[in-house]
Amino acid sequence: MSARFLVVPQWQGSGSSRAMRLVTGAEAIRGDLPASATATVEVPLEAGDAEGTRIRRLSTIRLVRERLTAALAEVANERGGTPIVIGGDCGVAYAPVEHAAQTRRVAVLWLDAHPDAESAESSTSGAYTGMVLRHLVDDGVLHGSSIVLAGVRDASPAEDAFLAEAGVAVLAGTGGIAEALAATNADALHLHVDLDVLDPGAFDGAHSTVPFGWTVEQLLAVVREARAALPMASASIAGFAPDDAPGADHSGDLATILRLIGALAKPAA
Repeated sequence: MSARFLVVPQWQGSGSSRAMRLVTGAEAIRGDLPASATATVEVPLEAGDAEGTRIRRLSTIRLVRERLTAALAEVANERGGTPIVIGGDCGVAYAPVEHAAQTRRVAVLWLDAHPDAESAESSTSGAYTGMVLRHLVDDGVLHGSSIVLAGVRDASPAEDAFLAEAGVAVLAGTGGIAEALAATNADALHLHVDLDVLDPGAFDGAHSTVPFGWTVEQLLAVVREARAALPMASASIAGFAPDDAPGADHSGDLATILRLIGALAKPAA
């Protein structure tokens, strides 16, 4: 089945001063996608309100999620194809996971330098991008045992405690992907990639950079192994925040992202 791309230039989930570069990144990726298979989910310009919570810009994050959910339903009902969501911050992964989990037993393979497992109470930044995986479990969308986490190099004590309590499989390296996914007893896969899973030496434009990450070839090998293990229901890519200065050259990073998209969009054997 062919891929359908949903571009979501959401920046409101980020707590970084570079948050608006996520919009630049999403728009740059969109320029290299096939127009006939691509739609853009509108993201408001305004930051949004916390609505009395400890989550910054929550009102806008919720609105974008509703719009993305509607776009996913349109893909399912009218267009067909496997949805690949292009962010934006990691918050864009919530809606496709929730959508897939409504009809299938979904495993989530979360490739990220951070586990994104803070609660609103434990987060020091209030940034939703660092909470999304925790919220998928706390909201009842997923059980922790349905999640496989790999590439993590920067986790807080609160996140480590949650992952252990929830039964999330945390892999130390790039091996064991197929076995870990098989242990979830799922029949479909959502594959999420935060580009900061890559080493800064391999990828310049990540929203946040953490040393000692993966090479591009390691990432692509993990994607191929995961796709061979389970049918892919959906995927998401987040965290491209390139330099937005005039004349900035994103060509190397975009070539890497297009290789990743190709591995995600390739029809299953």
